[in-house]
Amino acid sequence: MSITDFANIKAIAFDFDGVFTDNRVLVSENGVEYSMCNRYDGFGIMNLANLGIHMCCITSESVPISLHRCQKLSLPHFCVGNSDKLLELTKWLNSLSIHQSNAAYLGNDINDISCMHYVGYPFCPADSHVSVHGSAHRLSKTGGDGVVRELADLITTALLNK
Repeated sequence: MSITDFANIKAIAFDFDGVFTDNRVLVSENGVEYSMCNRYDGFGIMNLANLGIHMCCITSESVPISLHRCQKLSLPHFCVGNSDKLLELTKWLNSLSIHQSNAAYLGNDINDISCMHYVGYPFCPADSHVSVHGSAHRLSKTGGDGVVRELADLITTALLNK
């Protein structure tokens, strides 16, 4: 996969935990969960939105952390608490009339593999689970450490040099 190919990407779907976060969770004594996100990713999302790239977040988790972060990033479409990520991805791309060959997916674990096989541009963070390594292009950044920004910068560069 060449960086010039990235100019063909029209839509990107992201997993949340392990992509926007480092996949760890802090749980308080009251059961409230906390995760760390990287602000660099927000600039990447903004740059892609300015270039007209469609984006969504699809996560199987139903905790409000992902919902709040997606709203803060102004991600126009997000699906939380759904274990069938491929179904959600397919419905979303169909609603936009975007062919799967022009879509990217960034995920980190076994429940992301079906989406990775479906899209034309599958990606995973450097620290993703070994089970996805054969299904996606590994980026150099880890989850929660700017991997979304890394991918956004690659796509932005490709589009601006098109």
